[in-house]
Amino acid sequence: MQHSLTNTIEIEVKFSDVDMLGVVWHGNYIRYFEDGREAFGRQYGLGYMDVYNAGFIVPIVNLNCDYKRFLRYEDKVIIETIYTPAQSAKINFNYRLLKAKTGELIVKGSSMQVFVHRDNFELQLTNPDFFVDWKQKQGLI
Repeated sequence: MQHSLTNTIEIEVKFSDVDMLGVVWHGNYIRYFEDGREAFGRQYGLGYMDVYNAGFIVPIVNLNCDYKRFLRYEDKVIIETIYTPAQSAKINFNYRLLKAKTGELIVKGSSMQVFVHRDNFELQLTNPDFFVDWKQKQGLI
């Protein structure tokens, strides 16, 4: 029973997010992905501290960002964060950033995180027990 889970938030572009041309600096879109992951974690009980308290950290090992349009200061942006299940020990997210006013696609992207033991930084090759429990609770397995 593989399906995805989605979180959607809306933020407003801050002055500190834009460059001298008044458009969002390209690296800040990656930070918006992070905002989406944090909101997803709060909604579904898979926040960074949940993972940390279970004995792991989840570094990003792959990140993609496909720029379509740009945002400006005070634009409102919808961040869609979509978790896509995988059988291997990793967390995959897809992102869509939409201009709230028009619904136009601004950026799409993806990230992959792996489980690393927080104490010795060894890679976890199988799904940690807490993650299997989380997947079951979400109806993903």
